[in-house]
Amino acid sequence: MSVSDRFVELRASSQCALIPFLTAGDPDLATTATALRVLDRAGADIIELGVPYSDPLADGPTIQAAATRALQRGVRLDRVLEIVADARAEVRAPIVLFTYYNPIFHHGIEAFLDRVAAAGVSGMVIPDLPLEEAEVVLAPAAERGIEVTLLVAPTSPLERIEAIAQQSQGFIYLVSVTGVTGARAQIAERVQTLLPQLRQVTDKPIGVGFGVSQPEQASQLRAWGADAVIVGSAFVKRLSTGSPAEGLVAIETFCRELKQAIAPDPS
Repeated sequence: MSVSDRFVELRASSQCALIPFLTAGDPDLATTATALRVLDRAGADIIELGVPYSDPLADGPTIQAAATRALQRGVRLDRVLEIVADARAEVRAPIVLFTYYNPIFHHGIEAFLDRVAAAGVSGMVIPDLPLEEAEVVLAPAAERGIEVTLLVAPTSPLERIEAIAQQSQGFIYLVSVTGVTGARAQIAERVQTLLPQLRQVTDKPIGVGFGVSQPEQASQLRAWGADAVIVGSAFVKRLSTGSPAEGLVAIETFCRELKQAIAPDPS
C-alpha cells in the first residue's frame, strides 16, 4: 500500500494517522525487525524508519545517540533494507525511509532508489534535500512508486510553503519547532496557525512532527487539524531503555496510547 492510499483510507473514516519513528539497528537489527511488526499490530498507520547516518543534522540527542550506537554495531543500508523486505509480507503499514541526501548521492540516485524500491519501501523523507534540488530525486522516485515527502519549516514564508506543498508526495511534513528532533513538553502554538495556512494552498495530508512525545500533544494536534502525528524520539528512547524485550513492550504500550489519543470522537 502506498502512503497516499493509506491517507485516503484514513480520511474516509475521519482518522488521524499515527506515524512512529525508529532508528534502524538500535538496539539491534533483530529488535528493529520485531519492532516493525509490533508497531503495525499496535495501530501504527505508517512507520518511519531512520537509516543511521554519521552527521544527522536534523536529529536531536536521542536519535543521534541511537544512530551512533547502530553505526558502531556495523548497521548499514543493505542490512536495513533486508529487514524491510522481510517485514513487508507481514506489516501492513507503509514503511517510509528517513535518510539524508549524502548516502543517496554516494550510492547514485538511480541505484539507491532501485534498491529501496526492491525492498518494498513506500516513501522517503530526506530532511536536508532543499526544494530547489528536490526534482533530481522526486521524479525518479515517483517512477519507482516511491513517494518523497518534503518538510515545511515553521519559519517558512507562505510562498515557499505553497511551493513545497505542490512538490511534496504522500503528505506534507510540518516541522513543529525550529531546530532538531527531540521530545518537548509543549507543542509550539505556531503550528495551530500554520495548519490552516497550509490548508489554503493544498489538500494534501499534513503530518506534524519534531517534539511530539505525549498522548496529550498528539490529541492536541489532531484537534488543530493535523492529518498525521509523527513521534520519533519518544519511541527511540523507549526501545533503547532496558532489555530489548522490555523496550518492545514499552513501544507497543505507547503506540496504543497514542493511537487512542487521536481516535475519532464518538458520534
